[in-house]
Amino acid sequence: MRSVLVTLWLLAAMLCAAAPADADLTAFVGANATPSNRPVRGFAAGLSLLVVGFEFEYSDTAADEMAGAPGLRTGTFNLLLQTPFGVAGLQFYGTAGVGIYQEHGGGLKETNAAANVGGGVKIAVAGPIRMRLDYRVFILRGSPQHERHQRLYAGLNLGF
Repeated sequence: MRSVLVTLWLLAAMLCAAAPADADLTAFVGANATPSNRPVRGFAAGLSLLVVGFEFEYSDTAADEMAGAPGLRTGTFNLLLQTPFGVAGLQFYGTAGVGIYQEHGGGLKETNAAANVGGGVKIAVAGPIRMRLDYRVFILRGSPQHERHQRLYAGLNLGF
């Protein structure tokens, strides 16, 4: 009986000491470098629990018909592992996720599964406003024109 009470007491203490969840929104612009540099824009909405976070992200890369580069739309759910707090205003993170993509342009339209890995940093600007720099590699399934896409972006991040 004593071990049950100790276990319940420890469980209650852990729940009371749990860190609050933080949410954030990011609007971003950048470049997709595969096979040529093209503009990309999008948004992300996330929820973080100290070190672990979850995020939904949508991005849209413009097609460049002259360079033979298709447009690319992605919608992914990502897991983030991040430093628990900023150091000198910098909070680093790594991310991996899965979702869907649509590659389009030049008469092509391919929709299938996608995966991504990457990382970045959130830079404190003022109060809840941060700048976000992010690098990702997308791996596209099915029959895309290009199986891997590299993306670099800068965004404005609002935490709440």
